[in-house]
Amino acid sequence: MIHSRRDLLKASLGTSAMFSLSASMPMFMRSIACAAAKHTSTDDTVLVVVQLTGGNDGLNTLVPFDHDAYARSRHTLRLTRRDVLAINDHFGFHPDMPGFERLYKDGHLTVVQSAGCPNNPRNHDPARLNWQTAEPSVKDPQTGWIGRAIDLTATQAPNRPAGAFVGNIAQPFAMNAAESVVPTIRSDGPILQYQSTPGLNAALSVPRDINSNPMLDFTSRCAIDAAAAQRRLASSANRPAGNYPAYQLADDLRTVAQLIRADLGIRLFYVELGGGGIGGFDNHANQKDNHAALLSQLAGAVTAFIDDLKRDRLLDRVLLMTFSEFGRTVSENGRRGTGHGEAAPMFLAGGRLAGGLIGPPMNLDDLVDDAPRAAIDFRRVYATALSQWLRLDSRAILGADFTPLAMFT
Repeated sequence: MIHSRRDLLKASLGTSAMFSLSASMPMFMRSIACAAAKHTSTDDTVLVVVQLTGGNDGLNTLVPFDHDAYARSRHTLRLTRRDVLAINDHFGFHPDMPGFERLYKDGHLTVVQSAGCPNNPRNHDPARLNWQTAEPSVKDPQTGWIGRAIDLTATQAPNRPAGAFVGNIAQPFAMNAAESVVPTIRSDGPILQYQSTPGLNAALSVPRDINSNPMLDFTSRCAIDAAAAQRRLASSANRPAGNYPAYQLADDLRTVAQLIRADLGIRLFYVELGGGGIGGFDNHANQKDNHAALLSQLAGAVTAFIDDLKRDRLLDRVLLMTFSEFGRTVSENGRRGTGHGEAAPMFLAGGRLAGGLIGPPMNLDDLVDDAPRAAIDFRRVYATALSQWLRLDSRAILGADFTPLAMFT
Protein backbone atom coordinates (compact mmCIF):
# COMPACT_ATOMS: atom_id res chain seq x y z
CA MET A 1 0.00 0.00 0.00
CA ILE A 2 1.19 3.53 -0.77
CA HIS A 3 1.03 5.78 2.28
CA SER A 4 3.31 8.68 1.43
CA ARG A 5 4.98 10.60 -1.36
CA ARG A 6 8.17 8.73 -0.55
CA ASP A 7 6.39 5.41 -1.10
CA LEU A 8 4.83 6.86 -4.23
CA LEU A 9 8.22 7.84 -5.62
CA LYS A 10 9.64 4.41 -4.89
CA ALA A 11 6.71 2.78 -6.63
CA SER A 12 7.03 4.96 -9.71
CA LEU A 13 10.81 4.66 -10.00
CA GLY A 14 11.41 1.20 -8.49
CA THR A 15 13.69 -1.26 -10.20
CA SER A 16 10.78 -3.62 -10.84
CA ALA A 17 8.99 -1.03 -12.91
CA MET A 18 7.99 -0.38 -15.91
CA PHE A 19 9.61 0.99 -19.03
CA SER A 20 12.63 0.97 -21.31
CA LEU A 21 13.57 3.59 -23.85
CA SER A 22 15.52 3.50 -27.08
CA ALA A 23 18.92 5.16 -27.00
CA SER A 24 17.72 8.47 -28.38
CA MET A 25 14.78 8.91 -26.03
CA PRO A 26 15.87 9.66 -22.42
CA MET A 27 16.42 13.40 -22.82
CA PHE A 28 13.20 13.64 -24.78
CA MET A 29 11.24 11.87 -22.05
CA ARG A 30 12.89 13.88 -19.26
CA SER A 31 11.90 17.09 -20.99
CA ILE A 32 8.24 16.15 -21.07
CA ALA A 33 8.13 14.79 -17.54
CA CYS A 34 6.94 17.81 -15.60
CA ALA A 35 4.74 19.21 -18.38
CA ALA A 36 2.86 16.08 -19.36
CA ALA A 37 0.24 16.08 -16.63
CA LYS A 38 -0.74 19.70 -17.24
CA HIS A 39 -0.87 19.44 -21.01
CA THR A 40 -3.99 18.96 -23.08
CA SER A 41 -3.34 19.46 -26.79
CA THR A 42 -6.65 18.42 -28.32
CA ASP A 43 -6.85 21.78 -30.09
CA ASP A 44 -3.14 22.21 -30.88
CA THR A 45 -2.24 22.18 -34.56
CA VAL A 46 0.81 20.26 -35.76
CA LEU A 47 3.17 20.90 -38.68
CA VAL A 48 5.16 18.07 -40.29
CA VAL A 49 7.91 19.12 -42.72
CA VAL A 50 9.24 16.62 -45.28
CA GLN A 51 12.61 17.44 -46.86
CA LEU A 52 13.14 16.00 -50.35
CA THR A 53 16.92 15.94 -50.50
CA GLY A 54 18.80 16.52 -53.73
CA GLY A 55 16.54 18.75 -55.81
CA ASN A 56 13.24 17.22 -56.92
CA ASP A 57 12.24 17.32 -60.59
CA GLY A 58 8.91 19.08 -60.27
CA LEU A 59 8.17 18.79 -63.98
CA ASN A 60 8.03 15.01 -63.72
CA THR A 61 6.18 15.11 -60.39
CA LEU A 62 3.27 17.33 -61.40
CA VAL A 63 3.59 16.87 -65.14
CA PRO A 64 2.59 19.58 -67.70
CA PHE A 65 1.88 16.83 -70.21
CA ASP A 66 0.36 19.06 -72.91
CA HIS A 67 3.12 21.71 -72.99
CA ASP A 68 5.13 21.77 -76.20
CA ALA A 69 8.36 22.90 -74.50
CA TYR A 70 8.15 19.98 -72.07
CA ALA A 71 7.60 17.49 -74.89
CA ARG A 72 10.45 18.94 -76.99
CA SER A 73 12.96 19.04 -74.13
CA ARG A 74 12.57 15.55 -72.72
CA HIS A 75 13.17 12.82 -75.23
CA THR A 76 13.49 9.89 -72.80
CA LEU A 77 12.04 11.38 -69.60
CA ARG A 78 8.82 12.77 -71.06
CA LEU A 79 5.55 11.53 -69.58
CA THR A 80 2.50 11.76 -71.84
CA ARG A 81 -1.14 12.24 -70.93
CA ARG A 82 -1.57 8.51 -71.32
CA ASP A 83 1.19 7.93 -68.72
CA VAL A 84 0.17 10.35 -65.99
CA LEU A 85 -2.62 10.48 -63.41
CA ALA A 86 -4.39 13.52 -64.85
CA ILE A 87 -6.07 15.99 -62.49
CA ASN A 88 -7.19 18.37 -65.26
CA ASP A 89 -6.61 19.00 -68.96
CA HIS A 90 -3.04 20.20 -68.44
CA PHE A 91 -1.47 18.50 -65.44
CA GLY A 92 -1.17 15.05 -63.94
CA PHE A 93 0.76 13.32 -61.18
CA HIS A 94 3.59 10.93 -61.94
CA PRO A 95 2.12 7.45 -62.55
CA ASP A 96 3.76 6.12 -59.38
CA MET A 97 1.84 8.59 -57.19
CA PRO A 98 -1.72 7.23 -57.08
CA GLY A 99 -1.95 8.17 -53.41
CA PHE A 100 -1.41 11.83 -54.23
CA GLU A 101 -4.04 11.64 -56.95
CA ARG A 102 -6.54 10.32 -54.39
CA LEU A 103 -5.60 12.89 -51.74
CA TYR A 104 -5.94 15.65 -54.34
CA LYS A 105 -9.39 14.46 -55.44
CA ASP A 106 -10.45 14.15 -51.79
CA GLY A 107 -9.43 17.76 -51.14
CA HIS A 108 -6.64 16.77 -48.75
CA LEU A 109 -3.74 17.87 -51.00
CA THR A 110 -2.73 21.36 -52.11
CA VAL A 111 0.03 22.08 -54.63
CA VAL A 112 1.91 25.39 -54.48
CA GLN A 113 3.28 25.71 -58.00
CA SER A 114 6.50 27.51 -58.95
CA ALA A 115 7.79 27.88 -55.39
CA GLY A 116 11.42 28.72 -54.90
CA CYS A 117 14.12 30.83 -53.33
CA PRO A 118 15.13 34.20 -54.80
CA ASN A 119 18.64 34.10 -56.27
CA ASN A 120 18.92 30.37 -55.72
CA PRO A 121 22.60 29.38 -55.90
CA ARG A 122 21.77 25.99 -57.49
CA ASN A 123 24.36 24.36 -55.26
CA HIS A 124 23.11 21.79 -52.80
CA ASP A 125 24.53 22.94 -49.48
CA PRO A 126 23.89 26.70 -49.74
CA ALA A 127 20.52 26.17 -51.44
CA ARG A 128 19.37 23.74 -48.77
CA LEU A 129 20.64 26.06 -46.06
CA ASN A 130 18.53 28.88 -47.52
CA TRP A 131 15.41 26.77 -47.21
CA GLN A 132 16.35 25.49 -43.76
CA THR A 133 17.12 28.92 -42.30
CA ALA A 134 14.66 31.03 -44.34
CA GLU A 135 17.41 33.67 -44.22
CA PRO A 136 19.04 33.65 -47.69
CA SER A 137 20.75 37.00 -47.07
CA VAL A 138 22.40 36.00 -43.78
CA LYS A 139 26.00 34.89 -44.36
CA ASP A 140 26.54 32.94 -41.15
CA PRO A 141 23.16 31.81 -39.82
CA GLN A 142 23.04 30.29 -36.36
CA THR A 143 19.49 29.00 -36.21
CA GLY A 144 16.99 27.29 -38.49
CA TRP A 145 13.49 28.53 -39.11
CA ILE A 146 11.92 25.60 -37.28
CA GLY A 147 14.38 26.03 -34.42
CA ARG A 148 13.24 29.63 -34.05
CA ALA A 149 9.61 28.50 -34.14
CA ILE A 150 10.41 25.97 -31.42
CA ASP A 151 12.02 28.67 -29.29
CA LEU A 152 8.97 30.90 -29.72
CA THR A 153 6.60 28.05 -28.88
CA ALA A 154 8.69 27.19 -25.82
CA THR A 155 8.15 30.68 -24.40
CA GLN A 156 4.41 30.04 -24.58
CA ALA A 157 4.58 26.53 -23.11
CA PRO A 158 7.73 26.11 -20.98
CA ASN A 159 9.07 22.64 -20.15
CA ARG A 160 7.36 21.10 -23.15
CA PRO A 161 9.33 19.87 -26.20
CA ALA A 162 7.80 21.85 -29.06
CA GLY A 163 9.60 20.07 -31.90
CA ALA A 164 11.43 16.89 -32.86
CA PHE A 165 13.39 15.46 -35.78
CA VAL A 166 12.42 11.90 -36.64
CA GLY A 167 14.97 10.03 -38.73
CA ASN A 168 18.27 8.19 -38.94
CA ILE A 169 20.49 10.96 -40.35
CA ALA A 170 22.13 13.95 -38.70
CA GLN A 171 19.63 16.50 -37.44
CA PRO A 172 19.03 19.10 -40.18
CA PHE A 173 20.09 22.71 -39.64
CA ALA A 174 16.44 23.74 -39.82
CA MET A 175 16.04 22.38 -36.28
CA ASN A 176 18.87 24.50 -34.78
CA ALA A 177 17.39 26.52 -31.92
CA ALA A 178 18.99 29.23 -29.82
CA GLU A 179 17.44 28.19 -26.52
CA SER A 180 15.64 24.87 -26.87
CA VAL A 181 16.98 21.33 -26.93
CA VAL A 182 15.47 19.57 -29.94
CA PRO A 183 15.38 15.76 -29.69
CA THR A 184 16.18 13.36 -32.51
CA ILE A 185 14.02 10.25 -32.48
CA ARG A 186 14.94 7.16 -34.46
CA SER A 187 12.21 5.06 -35.97
CA ASP A 188 14.27 1.93 -36.66
CA GLY A 189 12.86 0.15 -33.62
CA PRO A 190 10.11 0.44 -31.02
CA ILE A 191 9.92 3.88 -29.45
CA LEU A 192 9.00 2.38 -26.14
CA GLN A 193 8.40 -0.96 -24.54
CA TYR A 194 6.18 -0.61 -21.52
CA GLN A 195 5.30 -3.11 -18.84
CA SER A 196 2.73 -2.19 -16.25
CA THR A 197 3.23 -3.21 -12.60
CA PRO A 198 0.88 -2.99 -9.61
CA GLY A 199 3.19 -0.50 -7.92
CA LEU A 200 3.28 1.77 -10.93
CA ASN A 201 -0.47 1.61 -11.43
CA ALA A 202 -0.95 2.54 -7.78
CA ALA A 203 1.52 5.40 -8.16
CA LEU A 204 -0.36 6.75 -11.14
CA SER A 205 -3.74 6.58 -9.43
CA VAL A 206 -2.87 7.84 -5.94
CA PRO A 207 -4.41 11.19 -4.92
CA ARG A 208 -2.01 14.13 -5.04
CA ASP A 209 -2.93 15.75 -1.75
CA ILE A 210 -0.60 13.71 0.48
CA ASN A 211 1.43 15.99 2.76
CA SER A 212 5.18 15.99 2.14
CA ASN A 213 8.03 18.38 1.71
CA PRO A 214 7.92 20.48 -1.48
CA MET A 215 11.07 19.01 -3.07
CA LEU A 216 9.91 15.43 -2.64
CA ASP A 217 6.47 16.41 -3.87
CA PHE A 218 7.96 18.02 -6.99
CA THR A 219 10.25 15.05 -7.69
CA SER A 220 7.50 12.49 -7.30
CA ARG A 221 5.17 14.58 -9.42
CA CYS A 222 7.74 14.65 -12.22
CA ALA A 223 8.31 10.90 -11.98
CA ILE A 224 4.61 10.16 -12.10
CA ASP A 225 4.02 12.58 -14.96
CA ALA A 226 6.86 11.00 -16.93
CA ALA A 227 5.45 7.54 -16.35
CA ALA A 228 1.99 8.69 -17.42
CA ALA A 229 3.42 10.22 -20.60
CA GLN A 230 5.34 7.03 -21.30
CA ARG A 231 2.19 5.00 -20.82
CA ARG A 232 0.36 7.17 -23.38
CA LEU A 233 3.26 6.81 -25.78
CA ALA A 234 3.36 3.05 -25.30
CA SER A 235 -0.37 2.81 -25.89
CA SER A 236 0.03 4.78 -29.11
CA ALA A 237 3.04 2.73 -30.24
CA ASN A 238 1.20 -0.55 -29.64
CA ARG A 239 -1.92 0.53 -31.52
CA PRO A 240 -2.26 -0.91 -35.05
CA ALA A 241 -0.95 1.81 -37.35
CA GLY A 242 -2.62 1.07 -40.65
CA ASN A 243 -1.01 0.01 -43.90
CA TYR A 244 2.33 1.80 -44.07
CA PRO A 245 4.65 0.66 -46.88
CA ALA A 246 8.09 -0.75 -46.05
CA TYR A 247 10.08 2.46 -46.59
CA GLN A 248 12.18 4.52 -44.18
CA LEU A 249 10.02 7.60 -44.75
CA ALA A 250 6.94 5.54 -43.96
CA ASP A 251 8.56 4.32 -40.74
CA ASP A 252 9.40 7.90 -39.79
CA LEU A 253 5.88 9.15 -40.48
CA ARG A 254 4.41 6.22 -38.56
CA THR A 255 6.54 7.34 -35.59
CA VAL A 256 5.30 10.91 -36.02
CA ALA A 257 1.71 9.65 -36.00
CA GLN A 258 2.39 7.71 -32.80
CA LEU A 259 3.80 10.81 -31.13
CA ILE A 260 0.84 12.93 -32.23
CA ARG A 261 -1.56 10.28 -30.98
CA ALA A 262 0.26 10.12 -27.62
CA ASP A 263 -0.56 13.82 -27.15
CA LEU A 264 2.82 14.92 -25.79
CA GLY A 265 2.50 18.50 -26.98
CA ILE A 266 5.00 18.37 -29.87
CA ARG A 267 3.83 20.76 -32.59
CA LEU A 268 6.68 20.69 -35.15
CA PHE A 269 8.11 17.55 -36.73
CA TYR A 270 10.75 17.16 -39.45
CA VAL A 271 11.46 14.08 -41.58
CA GLU A 272 13.55 13.49 -44.69
CA LEU A 273 13.54 11.49 -47.94
CA GLY A 274 16.58 11.12 -50.14
CA GLY A 275 19.44 10.17 -47.86
CA GLY A 276 20.56 13.35 -46.15
CA GLY A 277 23.49 14.17 -48.43
CA ILE A 278 24.00 14.84 -52.14
CA GLY A 279 22.09 12.11 -53.92
CA GLY A 280 18.51 11.08 -53.57
CA PHE A 281 16.59 13.36 -55.91
CA ASP A 282 19.79 14.66 -57.55
CA ASN A 283 19.36 12.66 -60.74
CA HIS A 284 21.98 13.80 -63.24
CA ALA A 285 21.91 10.40 -64.95
CA ASN A 286 19.38 7.62 -65.46
CA GLN A 287 16.73 9.64 -63.68
CA LYS A 288 13.62 7.78 -64.78
CA ASP A 289 13.68 4.71 -62.52
CA ASN A 290 15.28 6.34 -59.47
CA HIS A 291 12.91 9.29 -59.52
CA ALA A 292 9.92 6.99 -59.93
CA ALA A 293 11.01 4.96 -56.89
CA LEU A 294 11.41 8.06 -54.73
CA LEU A 295 8.05 9.50 -55.77
CA SER A 296 6.43 6.15 -55.03
CA GLN A 297 7.93 6.24 -51.54
CA LEU A 298 6.83 9.84 -50.99
CA ALA A 299 3.25 9.33 -52.12
CA GLY A 300 2.88 5.95 -50.42
CA ALA A 301 4.26 7.13 -47.08
CA VAL A 302 2.33 10.41 -47.00
CA THR A 303 -0.93 8.75 -48.01
CA ALA A 304 -0.56 6.08 -45.30
CA PHE A 305 0.17 8.83 -42.76
CA ILE A 306 -2.90 10.84 -43.77
CA ASP A 307 -5.10 7.73 -43.69
CA ASP A 308 -3.74 6.79 -40.26
CA LEU A 309 -4.53 10.22 -38.82
CA LYS A 310 -7.94 10.31 -40.48
CA ARG A 311 -8.88 6.99 -38.91
CA ASP A 312 -8.29 8.45 -35.43
CA ARG A 313 -9.93 11.78 -36.27
CA LEU A 314 -6.63 13.62 -35.93
CA LEU A 315 -6.30 14.82 -39.52
CA ASP A 316 -7.86 18.23 -38.89
CA ARG A 317 -5.02 19.01 -36.47
CA VAL A 318 -2.16 18.16 -38.85
CA LEU A 319 -0.55 19.89 -41.83
CA LEU A 320 2.23 18.16 -43.79
CA MET A 321 4.48 20.20 -46.10
CA THR A 322 7.20 19.11 -48.53
CA PHE A 323 10.12 21.08 -49.94
CA SER A 324 13.28 20.48 -51.95
CA GLU A 325 16.29 22.78 -52.24
CA PHE A 326 15.62 23.45 -55.94
CA GLY A 327 13.93 22.01 -59.00
CA ARG A 328 15.54 20.72 -62.20
CA THR A 329 16.25 21.98 -65.68
CA VAL A 330 13.60 21.64 -68.37
CA SER A 331 15.93 19.88 -70.80
CA GLU A 332 17.31 16.46 -70.10
CA ASN A 333 21.04 15.99 -70.58
CA GLY A 334 22.92 13.41 -72.61
CA ARG A 335 22.84 10.95 -69.70
CA ARG A 336 19.05 10.78 -69.41
CA GLY A 337 19.07 13.02 -66.36
CA THR A 338 18.52 16.69 -65.51
CA GLY A 339 20.56 19.52 -64.02
CA HIS A 340 20.01 21.83 -61.06
CA GLY A 341 17.13 24.24 -61.57
CA GLU A 342 15.12 26.77 -59.57
CA ALA A 343 11.34 26.51 -59.13
CA ALA A 344 9.50 23.37 -58.06
CA PRO A 345 6.11 22.56 -56.53
CA MET A 346 5.57 22.25 -52.79
CA PHE A 347 2.96 19.76 -51.63
CA LEU A 348 0.78 20.24 -48.56
CA ALA A 349 -1.52 17.58 -47.11
CA GLY A 350 -4.04 17.83 -44.30
CA GLY A 351 -7.65 17.84 -43.26
CA ARG A 352 -8.39 21.57 -43.32
CA LEU A 353 -6.84 22.52 -46.64
CA ALA A 354 -8.92 24.04 -49.41
CA GLY A 355 -7.12 21.76 -51.87
CA GLY A 356 -6.27 22.45 -55.50
CA LEU A 357 -3.47 24.34 -57.21
CA ILE A 358 -2.08 27.60 -55.85
CA GLY A 359 -0.04 30.07 -57.87
CA PRO A 360 0.92 30.13 -61.53
CA PRO A 361 2.28 26.99 -63.16
CA MET A 362 5.96 26.85 -63.97
CA ASN A 363 6.52 29.01 -67.05
CA LEU A 364 8.44 26.93 -69.57
CA ASP A 365 8.66 29.86 -71.97
CA ASP A 366 10.52 32.13 -69.54
CA LEU A 367 13.60 30.27 -68.36
CA VAL A 368 16.79 31.25 -66.60
CA ASP A 369 19.63 28.92 -67.59
CA ASP A 370 17.11 26.33 -68.81
CA ALA A 371 15.08 26.37 -65.59
CA PRO A 372 11.67 27.85 -64.72
CA ARG A 373 11.80 30.92 -62.51
CA ALA A 374 10.32 30.90 -59.03
CA ALA A 375 7.01 32.77 -58.98
CA ILE A 376 6.23 32.28 -55.27
CA ASP A 377 8.80 32.95 -52.57
CA PHE A 378 8.98 29.82 -50.41
CA ARG A 379 8.82 32.00 -47.30
CA ARG A 380 5.22 32.86 -48.16
CA VAL A 381 4.39 29.18 -47.70
CA TYR A 382 6.33 29.14 -44.42
CA ALA A 383 4.55 32.30 -43.27
CA THR A 384 1.19 30.71 -44.06
CA ALA A 385 2.01 27.61 -42.04
CA LEU A 386 3.40 29.64 -39.13
CA SER A 387 0.80 32.38 -38.83
CA GLN A 388 -2.39 30.75 -40.06
CA TRP A 389 -1.79 27.17 -38.96
CA LEU A 390 0.45 27.26 -35.88
CA ARG A 391 -0.73 30.76 -34.86
CA LEU A 392 2.83 31.95 -34.33
CA ASP A 393 4.37 35.33 -35.16
CA SER A 394 5.82 34.61 -38.61
CA ARG A 395 7.66 37.93 -38.73
CA ALA A 396 9.53 37.11 -35.52
CA ILE A 397 10.58 33.77 -37.01
CA LEU A 398 11.25 34.74 -40.64
CA GLY A 399 12.61 38.24 -39.97
CA ALA A 400 10.23 39.97 -42.38
CA ASP A 401 6.60 40.05 -43.46
CA PHE A 402 5.57 37.63 -46.19
CA THR A 403 2.03 37.61 -47.53
CA PRO A 404 0.26 34.37 -46.58
CA LEU A 405 -1.43 32.26 -49.23
CA ALA A 406 -5.14 31.42 -49.25
CA MET A 407 -4.80 27.78 -48.34
CA PHE A 408 -7.26 26.75 -45.63
CA THR A 409 -11.01 26.29 -45.42
